[in-house]
Amino acid sequence: MGIAEVKAFFAKEGIESRVQEFEVSSATVELAAQALNCEPNRIAKSLSFMLKNMGKNIIVVAAGNARVDNKKFKAQFDDRAKMIAFDQVEEIIGHAAGGVCPFAVNPDVEIYLDVSLKAYETVFPACGSANSAIELSLDELEKYSNALSWVDVC
Repeated sequence: MGIAEVKAFFAKEGIESRVQEFEVSSATVELAAQALNCEPNRIAKSLSFMLKNMGKNIIVVAAGNARVDNKKFKAQFDDRAKMIAFDQVEEIIGHAAGGVCPFAVNPDVEIYLDVSLKAYETVFPACGSANSAIELSLDELEKYSNALSWVDVC
């Protein structure tokens, strides 16, 4: 999958024109903030984890400055925070590392939104490539990501 699938997903919602593509990389929080000319905290980074105890793969979308707190993660998911290996992300999640987003992912991937995002009116998640983003309100992010819930793991 990738940006084409994300654009097709957003086309069904009538907002594909809001997807931004850049001439430069936006694969990291810092690079995305530079490409968008915004503060790094407003980048909605998608972190992919494997939950062995539950046999699930999840994405936690968090603010650009947020760091996963291992104790909070374990309390929420009854498992330790084990990120999916870089070379396995695309196969497991559906998007390559650097472009992971909570849209148009593999059907068995669960999405959660971290409360660290609630400090901002709008945020910028990636759109399936290492040079894309879309600005969404938190309500839109919740709707379009099909997030299961808000969590506090950062």
